[in-house]
Amino acid sequence: MQFDADGFEERASEAAGGLTDFGHPSYREALEVFLGSAGADGALNAIGEASVEAMAIGSLTNRLRVTDWHARHPEVGAASVESPIFLIGLPRTGTTALSHLLGADPANRSLLAWEANESVPPPTAQGYREDPRFVAAMEAPNMLDLINPEFKAIHFDPPDMPVECATVLGQHFTSLHLATVYNVETYRRWLFAADHTEAYRYHRQVLQVLQSQCPGQWQLKSPVHLVDPSALAAVYPDARFVLTHRDPVRVTASVLSLVRSLTGTFSDADRTAYIAEAWTDVVVTLLERQSAFRDAMEARGKGGSFVDVAYADLVADPMGTVTTVYEQLGQRLSPEASDAMHRHAATHTQGAHGSHQYSLDDFGVSPDALAERFADYTTRYAAHLEAPR
Repeated sequence: MQFDADGFEERASEAAGGLTDFGHPSYREALEVFLGSAGADGALNAIGEASVEAMAIGSLTNRLRVTDWHARHPEVGAASVESPIFLIGLPRTGTTALSHLLGADPANRSLLAWEANESVPPPTAQGYREDPRFVAAMEAPNMLDLINPEFKAIHFDPPDMPVECATVLGQHFTSLHLATVYNVETYRRWLFAADHTEAYRYHRQVLQVLQSQCPGQWQLKSPVHLVDPSALAAVYPDARFVLTHRDPVRVTASVLSLVRSLTGTFSDADRTAYIAEAWTDVVVTLLERQSAFRDAMEARGKGGSFVDVAYADLVADPMGTVTTVYEQLGQRLSPEASDAMHRHAATHTQGAHGSHQYSLDDFGVSPDALAERFADYTTRYAAHLEAPR
């Protein structure tokens, strides 16, 4: 299977009313590597091929509109994105639950899927919940849920709750989530060697558009930030970071299960062996880069930019945990925010969409061998980790 990058760009241009400026040209290399890998490595089924096409054209279309909006509204690009909060723990460590909880605070500005995918015109604070794009997202069926209903028990982002920054970074085609959706080995290797700075500059452009008429304190999240956190910090020099922690052996088992379930939606091939090898390496590498990034920031006198959260604490006492997060960030948890978060925590509990069952045995991976690879991390963050299992 071969995908046509030029053809996708032409169709995106048509969808965007004839716009042709896609912004910084570095997206094109990423697009070509991804499409080439999807065609050669992905073993895509018909759903997978349609998904790649729709995703690529949709991403390119939003790039065109965001780039055009900046060209016509230079004041948007001149505005700063002040002190954003990034949740950058490993996948399966509670980043989604914590992000959804923080998103209940009316003072926080979260990124929802509809505005990440259709950023222009920017939403307004007064009309946010009445925006036709928001209404359409709330009313539309969840396509992934329809074709893979079991996945909701593993991961679910309702349309009125925060989505990962991976969606926006994916519009520069520089995002690890693409390797989570499709078995794209060539692309994955390229991604870990690439410089992500321009992807984050595009990410900032999107936030600038979205905040221009609907401001607030950005709270953002995605484990994909750990691929190149130095690039993130270069683009957002006053960013603050929340690191969520969980036993990495358990994390790996959960990640392998998630990737197999998700990629299995778009490919009928059995990639269990590949997932076991590639994604254990991914988790190890993400932890190594997280530690190196924190060390570098501490060496620059920015160690205070980090807040640590234990997954076990978040599950056991979500409100106590988020109160501590606010205190360590130096922010006030207002009575309105506290009430909203209590209501959210009471109605959104772990396992609400089913139980996620997973085991390293399903992938032939030794937990003892994994534990050795994670020894440096588990020693450093022992106080934030539950007992290994």
